[in-house]
Amino acid sequence: MKQLILASTSTLHGGAPLQYLESELKVLFSNTKEILFIPYARPGGINYDDYTKYISKAFKDIGKQVKGIHEFNNPKLAIKQASAIYVGGGNTFVLVNQLYKNNCIEILKEVIEQGTPYLGTSAGSNIAGVSMQTTNDMPIVYPPSFKTLGVVPFNINPHYLDPDINSTFMGETRETRLKEFHAFNDEPVVGLREGSWITVKNEDIKLNGKLSARVFLKDNEAVELSTNNSLKYFTEL
Repeated sequence: MKQLILASTSTLHGGAPLQYLESELKVLFSNTKEILFIPYARPGGINYDDYTKYISKAFKDIGKQVKGIHEFNNPKLAIKQASAIYVGGGNTFVLVNQLYKNNCIEILKEVIEQGTPYLGTSAGSNIAGVSMQTTNDMPIVYPPSFKTLGVVPFNINPHYLDPDINSTFMGETRETRLKEFHAFNDEPVVGLREGSWITVKNEDIKLNGKLSARVFLKDNEAVELSTNNSLKYFTEL
């Protein structure tokens, strides 16, 4: 049975990393002592060791140990043998490129489908979708494919921002960008606002957190989905 938490962000303003998800993580990772961390997204270009140490502090508060995938000689085997997995945020292009480089996309999808608990934040949530094409990140590297895990039947736009009616900014809004996506692609897109997350328990997919999500559909108006509601309708389109 699939067990996932897909969060817009790891850290809310004024809080510690993963603090707002602590009660959820205690449940998700209740049956494991060690979590395999995949630091490939490298936020700000930091190295794998520093990113892993930073994340380890957050999991220490719930009694979990963290080991970075880069500490293993065989990344595919590390994923296959992991009792739980966390993929952190950063640049989605960098993350996906490294997953393909290490031939980890298929095995990661496989273990998630088989029930290995998975936490994704930001870029780590983005890759759970059908493709990474609704990322907000700069294309600083060129991955072999935009296709990602597809463990949920839609795309995710983390850090979704609503248009600011008081702003004088004349560039494209996030909503405009996602409408551009639907000019060429069919998948629904869930715009996850900061502090919201998606829980997946097998085929049950639900929005959680304090804020609603904005769901974008091809050839239709966007829909506001209030928290604590199912995404089932959008998974069947």
